[in-house]
Amino acid sequence: MATRATDAGTNQSVERAVSVLRALDSGRAELRVSDVAELTGLGSSTTSRLLSTLERLDMVERDPVSNLYRLSLGILPLAATATNRHPVHRAARMVLQDLATRTGLGANVAIRRDTELMFLCNFEGTRAPKSYTQAGHTAPLHATSIGKCLLTGLTPKERRTLLPEPLAAHTDYTTTSHDLLDAEIDTVRRTGYAVEAEERALGRASLAAPVRDSSGDVVAAISLWGPTSLLGGHTEEEGQRLALTREVIEAADAISQALGAV
Repeated sequence: MATRATDAGTNQSVERAVSVLRALDSGRAELRVSDVAELTGLGSSTTSRLLSTLERLDMVERDPVSNLYRLSLGILPLAATATNRHPVHRAARMVLQDLATRTGLGANVAIRRDTELMFLCNFEGTRAPKSYTQAGHTAPLHATSIGKCLLTGLTPKERRTLLPEPLAAHTDYTTTSHDLLDAEIDTVRRTGYAVEAEERALGRASLAAPVRDSSGDVVAAISLWGPTSLLGGHTEEEGQRLALTREVIEAADAISQALGAV
């Protein structure tokens, strides 16, 4: 019994420490102890002790003037190692960098993690709007072209279990019903690419294509993103959009081949 109690206490401490780190990644650059306590649901004294311990371990740092906390660069080597060792990141990095340079648009690669997608890397070309996308950031599956590609690996029943209806609306153009999403994913399977226009952010659109591994499973997806005028489904520059579609499909195929896909 004593051993189980000790183990339970240790696990709880780890969970609390991780919740503090995640709170510091909530969108604001710096937080007060009370802010972290509110976000985590922990008591102020517990939060303060955890922050002090994480500060000693170089996982967080405290501004000496404001006493506000932020994540420390001590986390960076761990995050970089995890990212660089991921096979999709290794296969996609140079391909996406070339794609962004060649097209002038933004280029992303992402994988599915439970109910969201997670970006592994992002490159911005000269025509890409300013982006806040970074490695490790997440986005909704149903409201992005890259997410719709990732959802092609699931059956309609599995998608409904994963993402309960109604699907969250991020703009007036977001697909919010599974019936409509089913039709879009059927189109992705048939054409080999997905188009999204202003479903997540107004003025922006994207094209995406799935990435497969040696077993043929969809393990990731890549996207080109930029102004709706270039990538949206109703663009006047249809020829240019079709050329960009070929670019993203060929890039996804190159990454898939690097992962062993036939």
